Amino acid sequence: MAPQYAPSLRSRLAPLLLILQTAFIIIAALCFENKQTNNLDRKSFLDFYPEFQDVNVMVILGFGFLCTFPVRYGFSGSGFNLLVAVIATQWALILNGIDSLYNTRIIWIDLKSIINAELCAVSALISIGSVLGKINPVQLTLTALLEVTGFVLNNWLHQTLLKVRPLNSIMQLHVFGAFFGLMLTWYRNGSAQGFEKEKFDKKSGLFSMFGTVFLWMFWPSFNSVLVDDQTQLEAVCSTYLTLAASAVTAAALAMLSSPRGKLNPIQMQSCILAGGVAIGVSISALRQPWEAMALGFTAAIISAMGFRYLKTHLLIAFDCHDTCSVLSTHGLPGLLGWLAQLVLQIKDCDDHTV
Repeated sequence: MAPQYAPSLRSRLAPLLLILQTAFIIIAALCFENKQTNNLDRKSFLDFYPEFQDVNVMVILGFGFLCTFPVRYGFSGSGFNLLVAVIATQWALILNGIDSLYNTRIIWIDLKSIINAELCAVSALISIGSVLGKINPVQLTLTALLEVTGFVLNNWLHQTLLKVRPLNSIMQLHVFGAFFGLMLTWYRNGSAQGFEKEKFDKKSGLFSMFGTVFLWMFWPSFNSVLVDDQTQLEAVCSTYLTLAASAVTAAALAMLSSPRGKLNPIQMQSCILAGGVAIGVSISALRQPWEAMALGFTAAIISAMGFRYLKTHLLIAFDCHDTCSVLSTHGLPGLLGWLAQLVLQIKDCDDHTV
């Protein structure tokens, strides 16, 4: 069946992008201001900039190559990823600065504010993974704007009503992005028939694996970029140990689930990052290296089981088709990390009481 494209896509996408960018420039001219720096801040900038670049590599190259697996997208997937990422980041900068705008009439811009905005954009990149191959660039753009708005509002509710710490609140991006994307898959009927644009071949799958490798390499910076300096080294080490345990477990489970006993790169790709997702949500509660490794081991098992069984059941029961298995890769490990954080915090309270 030939792919169905939206009529006159060029006449829709180009005006939308130009209108959005013009609006962003006008808002920046009226509200944005660079944060003034002194000598001490200059040293902090030199220390912080490499981590800022690591996050950029994850957002642009990691998620970009990850989007290349549909055979009809190919390298266009990385272009769509870049488009969504930069639009979502600019929109998140504006939304995150509303409190500052209300109090001081200025939205201050520095590396930390851009990092926070990029983390909000990552939640949008996770969401569009569930509908990749089923919606066009115009819909991707509008979806990113809607998702970032919901995520920023969710963060505000966490921090104001539930008194959740900002770091714990923003790292819920995995859970929010996964379930928001899952809701998006309900918009189209006939998911059980599949979609022609979702097919992939060995070449596109290879470049998608490159994206997974980029994400795996730079995930420690992703999890530690907003952590306090005193615990940053601990966060990097714990994240690496979790990712290592997750990768080994994912490889073993991929071979066990293969009918021929071969390494299944598609399943491994879906599960290898589960440990990084889980510890990102629970990074503030982990204290011992073995806890991080056990969390990565458990997250890979849960992710593998979700990839193997949950995706099919969701399709049959709810007509809900998750293209990139974001529920298994981000949603379930994120929920596991939240549960682990809760258990470890209760354990610490009991220890202090005794």
